[in-house]
Amino acid sequence: AINFADGTMVWFPEEESHFSHNERYYKHEKAESFSPGQFCSLPMLAVPNGVNVLVTESDLDDYAGMWLKKGQSENEFHGVLPKYPKSLKMTSDRDEKVTEREDYLAKTSGTRVFPWRIFAISEDDARLLTNQMSWILSDKNQIEDASWIKPGKVAWDWWNYLNIYGVDFEAGVNTETYKYFIDFAAKYGIEYIILDEGWYKLGDLMSVVPEVDMDELSRYAKEKNVGLIMWVVWKTLDDQLDEVLDQFEKWDVKGLKVDFMQRDDQWMVNYYERISKAAAERKMLVDFHGSYKPAGLHRKYPNVLTREGVCGLEQSKWTDQQTPDHNVTIPFIRMVAGPIDYTPGAMVNASKGNFAGVFNQPMSMGTRCHQLAMYVVYESPLQMLCDNPTNYMREPEMMSFLGPVPTTWDDTLIPDAKVGDYVVTARRKGTEWYLGAMTNWNERNLEITLDFLEEGKVYKTTIFKDGKNAHRNGKDFAMEEKSFRKGDVLTIKMAPGGGWVARLVAR
Repeated sequence: AINFADGTMVWFPEEESHFSHNERYYKHEKAESFSPGQFCSLPMLAVPNGVNVLVTESDLDDYAGMWLKKGQSENEFHGVLPKYPKSLKMTSDRDEKVTEREDYLAKTSGTRVFPWRIFAISEDDARLLTNQMSWILSDKNQIEDASWIKPGKVAWDWWNYLNIYGVDFEAGVNTETYKYFIDFAAKYGIEYIILDEGWYKLGDLMSVVPEVDMDELSRYAKEKNVGLIMWVVWKTLDDQLDEVLDQFEKWDVKGLKVDFMQRDDQWMVNYYERISKAAAERKMLVDFHGSYKPAGLHRKYPNVLTREGVCGLEQSKWTDQQTPDHNVTIPFIRMVAGPIDYTPGAMVNASKGNFAGVFNQPMSMGTRCHQLAMYVVYESPLQMLCDNPTNYMREPEMMSFLGPVPTTWDDTLIPDAKVGDYVVTARRKGTEWYLGAMTNWNERNLEITLDFLEEGKVYKTTIFKDGKNAHRNGKDFAMEEKSFRKGDVLTIKMAPGGGWVARLVAR
């Protein structure tokens, strides 16, 4: 059991059952306000006496994942783990629910190690963002030659409902539309596109819908030097694994987006490793959706570039809870465990009061620059461009940033940050620095000293900032060019729900 001091505030991602995508908003309340039996997925952040204590785990291997449940005393929490499944029932093509569990957590033989339980402690909120305990405590890389693994960005179809326009064919799940996505990716150096739900007849990954010519898409993507990543339902993939991966190899598929697992009992934890290994043997990347938090697998199998297990931008298609406040909370909690596939990049942006959840033509809460900053603030070696390629191509200023922005980094610093309020992140790739800042619904002015720049160099800087009217129209942004040297003070001004981002290139 964990007993916190009286008055401890917690950021509590409450869950309803162990069958979950672990996509939760945080309840920010005193520990004593929760009732016995309420429980949450990990990570959870507690703040006793002004000190951050983030609870998570790593090296989760051949064992069940841990969750936290409120105990009987006011400030007590204890670990609970899903027991091994005894009987299962498929309720749809993707949902396999446990109807009965065994009276044990795991099957094992001989000696073994158990997962590390992590208490990441920091008086400074900013240091949560650079905490590496999850990585350090995970198992070592199992891929002997990992040189083929290629991080990058992905043009994603599902969030924008394939709603391209200004074309002479009907948009949708079809060969012409995916060629359009490939053309967009090739034009801006985007490494991949995803074919999400719709490309195959659900229940049979070998049955491609007639509107999609996979042989032609494979040829075209290869010609344009764009990789294909295929969305799959986890259970269908498991049932057809060797046959499907053999076919994917023939199509020169570069990766898998595996979805809807929604469990972390021992059997399912082992499924993740089995898929990661099978994909690595065929030199394929993996993005797990409908998943639990990262817990070391991305170090053991570095082809696992990212995973969901976060309340990401997809929620904006149907809810008004995907707020800037949430967006500046998850880096301090969920991202401490590992990469997050939040899927940023919305080009339709709503100021407070102007938002509506529209499934087929979605928008984001907060400003355009709030979205841009996510590419610096959020860690994901496989990073989505969620919006419609037509929208991106009509705004070349956006692509002047989104095209070159890296997805992996050589150095990360956090000049200033406060959980739930704002975050400023500085990341270096080679000799270039990128700075990203995000705020909650409060407008904010910050000053950052550029003491991390190299002495004697002048940095030509392109800045994207909230426009004068971004508080009224979230799409409003402004660009400016400046030069900075080491030690200069940079002023960041953000609108409510705003953001700020800059690229600094050494001369």
